[in-house]
Amino acid sequence: MATVILVRHGRTTANATGLLAGRAAGVELDQIGRDQATLTGDRLAAVPVVGVVSSPLERCRQTAQFILDRQAGTPHAPVDPDLTECDYGQWQGRMLSDLATEDLWSVVQSQPSAVTFPGGESMAAMQARSVAAIRRHDAAFEAEHGPGAVWVAVSHGDIIKSILADALGMHLDLFQRITVGPASVSIVRYGTSRPNVYATNTDAGDLSWLANSAPSGDAPVGGGAGHTAPPASSA
Repeated sequence: MATVILVRHGRTTANATGLLAGRAAGVELDQIGRDQATLTGDRLAAVPVVGVVSSPLERCRQTAQFILDRQAGTPHAPVDPDLTECDYGQWQGRMLSDLATEDLWSVVQSQPSAVTFPGGESMAAMQARSVAAIRRHDAAFEAEHGPGAVWVAVSHGDIIKSILADALGMHLDLFQRITVGPASVSIVRYGTSRPNVYATNTDAGDLSWLANSAPSGDAPVGGGAGHTAPPASSA
């Protein structure tokens, strides 16, 4: 089975001011977001990824480039519209503090499966198209590169939360229990019997074990031995 590394874009100018950017053009990483994306690229440098797929929005393409800059033999990041941000419709471009006063806000928090944003997309449709895209790319990378293939998908917070909820077998109404921070790394392997979630929302730590990790279709009873720890520094 292949392994997908789900990376959220780094912090943006909109994130920093509490603006819901949605699919608006021209929203880019701020300096903190660039630093976050640089760190993520450094973490992934030890992992020879076979491909990087990105949301078409600038903030994701920028984050993907920071990852590609530390990779050898992965020349570009194709975009997939199915990994783009949720269409928030009339909510796009408004402040989160203002949106929190809307009646729909509480439904977004407690029953997202019932939410359709005014003039926009339903959260159920958002999850369906993003999960389908991840599974489609995952199958293609495995078919081309074998079951040890590792690839990266760069997308958005709600998109990655919905993908993780699906992988964890959680109803969409529970997906607000998941946190996905800027430039964070989450790791999923899709097996023949079930997905395996190896990490969620990490922003530090060694990932070199992914380069030599042998996929297994079965969950180890008792938890298994885990991956080999990185060698201790001699400094």
